[in-house]
Amino acid sequence: MSQTIANPDVYLHVRVIIGIILGLSVSRLLSGLARFAQHPLRNPVFITHLLWVAFAFLCVVHFWWFEFYLTSVHLWTFELYIFIIFYASLYFVLCAILFPDSLAEYSGYADYFMSRRKWFYGLIAVIFLVDLVDTAIKGSAHFQSFGIIYPIRNIVYATVAIVAMFVSDKRFHLTIAILALGFQTFWILRAFSTLQ
Repeated sequence: MSQTIANPDVYLHVRVIIGIILGLSVSRLLSGLARFAQHPLRNPVFITHLLWVAFAFLCVVHFWWFEFYLTSVHLWTFELYIFIIFYASLYFVLCAILFPDSLAEYSGYADYFMSRRKWFYGLIAVIFLVDLVDTAIKGSAHFQSFGIIYPIRNIVYATVAIVAMFVSDKRFHLTIAILALGFQTFWILRAFSTLQ
């Protein structure tokens, strides 16, 4: 049974599931941040962790913003639908890694983050590689509109994330968190400040 549906209707259908997943992601981050106010002495703040929380929040909001360009997709397949759900789900898992259900077996967020860094940075690497595919899905003109800096940016993010998986120096992690948040902010303002 093959049925043609108007593109805006299909996109709306896809947006609903993306919105649910990203809403859960934002909820996870905000609930985690609220715990610092609710129980300020229970788990001390780890600045590197907080910077990555800010980075994740910015990335989730940015993802929701730039997925508007899925309106340029004229033929939706189940495989594409699953891919987009998979991509959005990566952000949820990233947010869940940042704020686990319990820190009972850790001395705090510093201990937790450093012990889970392979998962966290592995997800960062996968997200930035999957983003290349997501952008290509929206068409070659869309991909090329970001210039050569776009694929270089994604490959650098993924490479640094892979390196970070194996580095235990907390200063290194603080430095890359600051740089990642700063460049992500610059990138959004440069390439995505308006939807066209």
